[in-house]
Amino acid sequence: MSQPRQSRALVIVNTNFCSSNGDVVFGTRRGAKREAEKLSNVLSRLNYKVKLMHNKTAKEIEDLYQQECCCEHGEYFVSVISSHGKEGVIFGCDSEPVKLTRIFQILSSEKCLALSKIPKIFFIQACRGAEFDQGVVVECDSGEPKPDCEPDCFSDYLSLPPQTVAMFACSPGYVAFLNVFGSMFLQALLKVLEGEERHLALNRLMTRINWEVAFRCQARGTYEGCKEMPCFVTNLLQEVFPFSAQRSPSKRAEFHPVLMH
Repeated sequence: MSQPRQSRALVIVNTNFCSSNGDVVFGTRRGAKREAEKLSNVLSRLNYKVKLMHNKTAKEIEDLYQQECCCEHGEYFVSVISSHGKEGVIFGCDSEPVKLTRIFQILSSEKCLALSKIPKIFFIQACRGAEFDQGVVVECDSGEPKPDCEPDCFSDYLSLPPQTVAMFACSPGYVAFLNVFGSMFLQALLKVLEGEERHLALNRLMTRINWEVAFRCQARGTYEGCKEMPCFVTNLLQEVFPFSAQRSPSKRAEFHPVLMH
């Protein structure tokens, strides 16, 4: 009897950024690489075949997803992206933008037959704007004041391809926090995947991550008291359990070293 195909995971983490003329455009993302390595190893123990990529340009990021269309896939495809970003966009290490809709469409059923019936799950650690979330008083039932400029946050996701889920570290228009110990969002994801909550259906698992970040995470130092609120968009039509596999002994993710940009 043939063995079932192994589900695949693609983890992309950008930590160092400069433009085509060598100028440093974004700050170094200290703590992001180690966090991505931990996530990759956890996914490997959950029987995913993991590809971990570090410091990739915008074009290289698109090429990585194109390559997934030529691979054999199991029940699920998971991707973690950790980089600088803004609403609807993540940045390559060359400081060039990659539209998230472009990534989603590369893996859509029209473009990628290998993934046409397979749930595609994205966890995206990146800013979606420049606002700081000051949090709310949960006991208060009065209306929240509207910001001066509300981002058009849904237009890019109305055409989310079938069988696709995208979970974001923060709400539209806001920053996502990262320090030398990692990010609020991906640390919460790690905690859930390493615990018994990994057996939950995906929508419940993501709601649990929301709770962890909203109630147990708060910025310190310069941004003392600021909060973060993850959110997710899904068009799955059934419950899925992508992380409920029996954990295997510790394995190393496949790591592709590259020159630092």
